[in-house]
Amino acid sequence: MLSPLSAISNNMYHSDYFDKTGYSTPDCPNINSLWASLIIEECTRLGLTYICVAPGSRSSPLAIAASAHPLTTCVACIDERSLSFHAVGFARGSHSPAVIITSSGTAASNLLPAVVEASQDFLPLILLTADRPPELQDVGANQAINQVNHFGPFVRHFFGLPAPTDDISARTVLTTLDSAVNIATSSPCGPVHINCPFREPLAKTPSIWNDSCLKGLDFWMSSTEPFTTYIEVQHSISSARIHADMDEVIKVIERADRGLLILGAIHTVDDIWAALLLAKHLLWPVVVDILSGLRLRKYMACFSNTEDDILFIDHLDHLLLSEKVRNWMKVDVVIQIGSRITSARIQEMLEHSFPCSYIMVDNHPRRHDPLHIVTHRIRSTSTEFTNYLLKACSPYLCSKWNGYLRALDMMAAWEMSFLISSECSLTEPYVAHILPEILDYESAVFLGNSMPIRDADMYGSNKAQNTHSALMLNLGLPCHWIQVVGNRGASGIDGLLSTAVGFAVGCNKRVLCVIGDVSFLHDSNGLSLLGQGILRKPMTIVVINNHGGAIFSLLPIAAMTERRVLDQFFYTSHNVSIRNLCLANGVKHVKVHTKMDLLDSLFTSQCEKVDCVIEVESCIDANANFHSDLRKFSRQAAEQTMDIFSHSTSVTTGQAQGFIIGRITKMDYSLYRVNLCAPPTSTSGSNESTTFYREGFVLSLSLEDGSTGYGEVAPLEIHKENLLDVEEQLRFLIHMLEGAKIDYFLPLLKGSFSTWIWHTLGILPSSILPSVRCGLEMAVLNAVAAKEGSSMLNILYPKTVDLPKKFLNVHICALIDSVGSPLDTAYIATSLVKEGFIAVKMKVARRANVIEDIAVIQEVRRKVGDQVELRVDANRNWTYDEAIQFANSVKNCRLQYIEEPVRYDDDIIKFCEETGLPVALDETVNCIRENPFDVLNRFNHSGVVAIVIKPSLIGGFENAALVARWAQQQGKMAVVSATFESGLGLSSYVQFSCYLDLQSADIRRLMDKEPSACIAHGLGTYRWFTEDVTLEPLNICCNSKTGIVEACATDAGQHLQHFQINQNVVVQNFDQENVHDYRLTVDLEGFSFSFNVLEMGQSIAGNVVVFLHGFLGTGQDWIPIMKAMSMSARCIAIDLPGHGGSKLKTDSAAKPSLSIHVIAEMLCQLFPHITPEKVILVGYSMGARVALHMALKCSDKVEGAVIISGSPGLVDPLARKLRRARDDFRASSLVSNGLEFFLDAWYAEGLWTSLRSHPYFKKVLASRLQHDELQTLAKVLSDSSIGRQQPLWDDLKHCKIPLLFIVGEKDLKFKNIAWQMVNKYCTGTRESPKLIEILNCGHAVHLENPLPVISAVRQFLKRIEKASVLSNR
Repeated sequence: MLSPLSAISNNMYHSDYFDKTGYSTPDCPNINSLWASLIIEECTRLGLTYICVAPGSRSSPLAIAASAHPLTTCVACIDERSLSFHAVGFARGSHSPAVIITSSGTAASNLLPAVVEASQDFLPLILLTADRPPELQDVGANQAINQVNHFGPFVRHFFGLPAPTDDISARTVLTTLDSAVNIATSSPCGPVHINCPFREPLAKTPSIWNDSCLKGLDFWMSSTEPFTTYIEVQHSISSARIHADMDEVIKVIERADRGLLILGAIHTVDDIWAALLLAKHLLWPVVVDILSGLRLRKYMACFSNTEDDILFIDHLDHLLLSEKVRNWMKVDVVIQIGSRITSARIQEMLEHSFPCSYIMVDNHPRRHDPLHIVTHRIRSTSTEFTNYLLKACSPYLCSKWNGYLRALDMMAAWEMSFLISSECSLTEPYVAHILPEILDYESAVFLGNSMPIRDADMYGSNKAQNTHSALMLNLGLPCHWIQVVGNRGASGIDGLLSTAVGFAVGCNKRVLCVIGDVSFLHDSNGLSLLGQGILRKPMTIVVINNHGGAIFSLLPIAAMTERRVLDQFFYTSHNVSIRNLCLANGVKHVKVHTKMDLLDSLFTSQCEKVDCVIEVESCIDANANFHSDLRKFSRQAAEQTMDIFSHSTSVTTGQAQGFIIGRITKMDYSLYRVNLCAPPTSTSGSNESTTFYREGFVLSLSLEDGSTGYGEVAPLEIHKENLLDVEEQLRFLIHMLEGAKIDYFLPLLKGSFSTWIWHTLGILPSSILPSVRCGLEMAVLNAVAAKEGSSMLNILYPKTVDLPKKFLNVHICALIDSVGSPLDTAYIATSLVKEGFIAVKMKVARRANVIEDIAVIQEVRRKVGDQVELRVDANRNWTYDEAIQFANSVKNCRLQYIEEPVRYDDDIIKFCEETGLPVALDETVNCIRENPFDVLNRFNHSGVVAIVIKPSLIGGFENAALVARWAQQQGKMAVVSATFESGLGLSSYVQFSCYLDLQSADIRRLMDKEPSACIAHGLGTYRWFTEDVTLEPLNICCNSKTGIVEACATDAGQHLQHFQINQNVVVQNFDQENVHDYRLTVDLEGFSFSFNVLEMGQSIAGNVVVFLHGFLGTGQDWIPIMKAMSMSARCIAIDLPGHGGSKLKTDSAAKPSLSIHVIAEMLCQLFPHITPEKVILVGYSMGARVALHMALKCSDKVEGAVIISGSPGLVDPLARKLRRARDDFRASSLVSNGLEFFLDAWYAEGLWTSLRSHPYFKKVLASRLQHDELQTLAKVLSDSSIGRQQPLWDDLKHCKIPLLFIVGEKDLKFKNIAWQMVNKYCTGTRESPKLIEILNCGHAVHLENPLPVISAVRQFLKRIEKASVLSNR
C-alpha cells in the first residue's frame, strides 16, 4: 500500500482513499508525520525538490518525510553551516530555492552565515527549523532557544507554525508554504524562515489524530498543483506610465561624451545576451566585473577588440594605478548593469568622476549606492532595459575616448600577460590567467573570496577561442560568456567549498572552483559533500596554498606590522596537510609546483569522471612581490601609452580622425643590388668569387597626406627565404594595403601590429615571411614618424625628446669572420680596437679543428687586452664534445659570451652548467614563430646571459621587442644584430637598439636594480658595404668625446627623414599591373554562355593558371592571389555560370543543364580562346570539383590541378539522394526568398564557422550579393549538386597528371576526404601526390589564409616545370 505521502505525490489521493486507509495507518502514525508530509509534498509541487537535511531528533518528522518522497533529492551533512552554504550554492546554480531542514537550538543558529549571504545576494532559500513547542520555551528544556525571528532582518519573512494538532486545518501548512516560497522567489529574492515546533512523539510512534483537519483538501489531493497560485502582474519598462521617466534617461545617454558601461554580477543567459547587445548598440567602453561572466569570455577569433567590436576594458583596475590615467579618466555618464563590482579602484574612480550621471539598473528594489552617486535607479531586468534602449536611443560615439581606452587597455593586457607568462615559476596570478584555456563554454567557475576572485578579476585572460556559437557571430557578437559565481553577498571566506559543491549540483555544469587555503580549511567539512553520491558532474577544486591569508600581505598593514604579529593574527600561518584532509574524505588530491604540472593536472581533471583537488604550492612573500611587479609595470605601461598620445601632434591638435593617423595610398618596392667587400659571414661553404653583393628590396609606403615611410626586406640564406618568395608576398601586400588605415596604436609594439595585420589586412601574422614583416613594420613605423615630423625612436619612446644626447648613442660591436690564422685575426681585432670598438665578435666553428679556434681566441685576447669585450659565435656548428673542448680551453679568455655553442638546444643548459662559460642565444630564439615563452622559459638559467635578436629573422620589431623584453626582465642582455642590411635598415636598427636600451633602464629602475653597463649591439656589418642604398651614408664613427665607435639614434632618425634612394643600385622597380576584364562566349547545343574573364600576368615557362571559384563566389575572390603570382604565371579567373558577370543566353524556354560535366565541357571550349597550351587549374570547393573532373576527364586540356577543399563526389546511393533533395530545396529557397535570406542560411552552417570569424567575412558576404541571375544560380546549385555529380573515386586511380590537394586545418570533413583522395591517387601513379594542410583556417582556405596557398601553388608550378623539362630530354 502506498503511504499517504506517496499517494499525494502520484496524484492518487482521493477522498475515498481516506475513507479506506485513514491516517491511523503506520504511514502517518501521528499528526507530526502528517504535517511534515504535507510540508514536503507542497514543496515538491512548488518545484522545491532539493532538500538539505541536518541530522537531529526534533526535525525527524521532516527528515523522514523528505527522504520518503519519490520526487525529492536529499543531501545530508553533520555541519549545519556547511549544509546551509551548500543550499546557497544550489540556489546560485539553479536560480531556485533549496530547502534546509535542521533540528532546534544552535543547529538553527549555525545557518546564520549562509542566511546572511543569501539575503545580501538575493538568493532564495526555505529554512525549516524544528523547534520545541511553546510549553518548553523559557523553562530550561534541552536544546530550546528562542527561534522566533531568529535571523532578524536577514530573512525576507518569518513564519511561526503552531505545533501540529488536528484542531487546526492542514490548509494552514499549505498556504504557509505557498506564501513563503512566493516571498522567497519574488524580488527581492531571499531566504524565508519557517519555524516548525513539534511535540512528542516525533518519529513513527503511533498517536491518534482526527482526520477532520484534512477537510477541504479534496481538490488539492486530486491534483499536482500547489494549494495557492500566486500571480503577479508586472508593468513593462516601456509602458506609458514609465515612458516619460525613461525619456530623461535617454537624453542623458545620448548627450554622453565619455560614457562607460559597467557590467556587474550577471547570472542568466538572457541577461548576458541583453548586456552584449546593449554594449554593441552603445559602442561605449565596457568594464566587466569577474562575476559578469564576460571577464573570462571566449572570443570567436584569434584577435579581439577592434573598432567594430565591443570595446571591453578589462584592466581598468591596474590602469588606475597611474596618476596620469586617474586624472584623465573622467566619465560623464555611467550605466551599471548588476549591483556589485569587485574592484575598489574602479569605485574610487567613479566617485572621483562625480558629479556625473550614474544610471543603476537592477531587478531588485534594494539600494546599492555605497558611494552615494547614483542619479537614476532603474528597477528592471537588463533584457527589458536593453530592449527599450535599442528602440529609443541613438548614442554618440566619441572615438577619441574609445581610442585612448582601447590603447591603454591593450598595453595593460599585454604587460600583464607578458609578466605572467614570462615568469618561470608558478604564480597565483598565473592560475587566474590560464583559467579560460581549460574551460569550454559549458563549464562554470566558482571563485573563492579574498585573493582568488581578485586575481581572476585583475588577471583573468580572455584570448581563448570558442568555435561553438554561430548564433553569436550572426548577431555580430564577438564572444561567448563563461558562467562565474562567488559568494559576494557578504564576501566571507566561510562555507565556500560547500557553496561550490551546491553550485555544481544546481547549474548542472562541470565546475572549476578556485579557493584559498584558509578558506578551504575553514570549510573542510564541505569535503564530505563531495562524496554524497548526488547526481552532478565532476568538480575540479584548485586550492592556492600559500600557508596563510595572503591578502593581508598586499594591504598597508603589512608594511607597518612586525612579521610575528602578521603571521599569528593576520596570515594565520599553518602547516595543515591538505592532502591528508582529502585522503580522509576519499577525494583525489594532486599537488603541483610548476606551470606545466598545473596545466597537465587541469586538463586531466577535466577529462576524468571523479572530483579532484589540485593543490598549488605558493608563498606569501613571493606572491606579494610578484603582485607588486605587476602593479608597477602596469602603471608604467599606462603612463608610457599616455606619453605616446600626448606627444602625438595629430592627436593633440585633433588632426587625426579618431585614432587613425591616415590611410595608405600605395606601397611600392625597388629591387637593389649593392657591392660588398667580402661575403657575408652567413655564407655557407667556401666562396672563390671575388665579387660580392647584397640584394634586397626597398619599400616605400605612402600616406594620403604625402608622408612616406621606408623599409627594407633583405633575406639571407639563413632566413630560409629567397627573393622570389619575398617578392610574391610583397605584391600581395601591395594589393591588400591600398586604402588600409594606420592608427596610433602601432608604435606601442605590444600586439598592436599583429592585431592590425589580422583585422586590417585579413592576414594571419604568422603567415607573413619574417623578413617581409620586418620590412613592413619598418616602413609603417617610419611613415608614422614622417606624419608626425619625428623619428622612429621618438614614436616608440616619446620621452627621448627630453633626454640628453649621450643617452641616445648606441655602442657598436665589430664583427670578424675569423678565417685567417691566429695572428691575422688578432691583427684585425687590434685594428678594430684602435678604431674605437669596445666589443668584438668573432665567428668560430668554421675551421676543420676546434683547436684552431682555441688558438685564435687566445691570441686575440692577448693582443687586445682585458678591456675589450670578446664574443664568439659558433652558429650551432659544434657537437657537444667539441663545444666542451673549446670552453675548457678558453676559460681564461674572459669571453663575454659564446653564441649557440652546441648543435642541439637541449644541450645548452647542460653546457652552461658543465663549463660555466656564459652563453647567448641566437638561432634558438630567432626561429620562434608561435608561443615564444614556451621556448624562452626553458633558458632562464643564469648561464644564459644574452639574447641576440635579429629583427629580420624573428619577424619584425614587435616580435623582437617581445623577446628583448623577456631577456631584460630576466636580467639578460638584449643585443640587436643586423643581417647585412643596408644603411636604410641599419638606421632603423640603431633607433630600435636605443629604444631597447632605454627600456632596459626603465625595467631595472622599477625592479630596484642598479643600472647595467652599456650594451654594444651587433650592427658592425656596415663595414662590409662598399656602396649603399642611401645617397648619404649612415654616420657610424668614433665619438671624439668617448673614443668609442657609436651610432647616434637622433642622427639615424634624421637620416631616414631625409632618405633618398641611390638609383645607381636599383635593379628593378615595381610595376603595378592592372587586371584585364573581358568577355568570351562559348556556344553549345541550344544555348551559349558569355563568360566574364579576369586576367593578369605574363606566361613564364608556358604557365597559364586558371582559377575557379566556389559556389556564390566570383573571379574577384582570386585577385589578391593572382596579384602575387602574376610575376611567375599568366593568371586567369573565370566567373562560372550563374555567378558574377557570366550570362546565359538561350532562345528556348527550357533551361540547359548546368551540371559539373556541362560546366567542364564549356571550359574545354573556352580554354582554346585563352591559350593553345594546356592550363593548370586551381579550383576551390565547387570549382575544385570542376577542376578535378577536368583533370580526370579532359587531360588533353589540363597539365595539372590544385584541388582546394574539394570532393570527388558521393558513392552511397542514399547519401546522394538526400543531398540532391537538400540542394533542390536550397535552390528553391534561393529563388523564392531572395539572395540575402539565402546567404544568411548558407553561411550559418558549420562548414563556415572559421570563415565567419574572419575579419573580412562582412566583405565576403557583401561580394556574394553581386549575382544578378538568381534563376541560373539556383539551377547551378541544383544541377551541380554533389548528389547528382557522378563520383570520381575510381577515376583517381588512373589519373596521370599532377594533383595537389589543399585543405584547411579546421575543416575536418574535407581533410578526411582529401586523405582518401591521396590514397586513391597513389594507386594509379608513380609520383606521390601532395596534401598540404593550411594552418588556422577552415573550408575557405584561399580567403582565410591566402599566403600559404600562394606558396603551395607556386611550388606546384615548379614541380610541373621540372617534370616538363625531364620529359622533354
